[in-house]
Amino acid sequence: MKVLIAGAGRLGTQVAQVLSAARNDVTLVEHDEDRIAEVAGLPAVHLVAGDACEPVLLERAGALTCDLVIAATGRDEDNLVISLLAKRRFGVARVAARVNDAENAWLFDGRWGVDVAVPAATPLISLIEEATGATDTVALLRLSKAGVEVIETAITENSRAAGRTLGEITLPAGTVVATVVRDGRPTVPGPEVRLLPGDELLLVSHEATEQEIHAAFQ
Repeated sequence: MKVLIAGAGRLGTQVAQVLSAARNDVTLVEHDEDRIAEVAGLPAVHLVAGDACEPVLLERAGALTCDLVIAATGRDEDNLVISLLAKRRFGVARVAARVNDAENAWLFDGRWGVDVAVPAATPLISLIEEATGATDTVALLRLSKAGVEVIETAITENSRAAGRTLGEITLPAGTVVATVVRDGRPTVPGPEVRLLPGDELLLVSHEATEQEIHAAFQ
């Protein structure tokens, strides 16, 4: 599946990491240069710098051949414009848009090209399930076509992994850490990253159970 995500904030970055880990072709569009520099190391994610509200930029990012567009910026007006362009100009089959302000939720419907309106508080896995539901690629907590599980776990002061680096932790076979979220910001997980209480981890596994993954960290 070819996916274009507008907005490299926490939500957009996490979705990009999960979908790319599941072997989807993912492009992430962001206009803020500082944010681009922060996410430049994301594995298997194509980064495009620019304003996703601009049709020329969307076309350059691959909107004409996308199966799914996710408008995940922090501005509702931008998400609506991106959704409308994706659906009306580029004919994207599936368009999901984040609703930042609940008072604007009534706008996020087919008139603006939105197939799935996602409230800001929606859990990550539920967002991915709803956004990709029409293509039957992702089911809740299971990326069925890729045959992998997506599991979230949090590090507390009592976790056995607290204070240890990722390289020091033995993961179950077929398991990778997709992202580590610290202070609300996702980071690219390298073996040198030291886990701290409050960290949230998103893992993707082809073989391990949720219990086996939690046992490695808790």
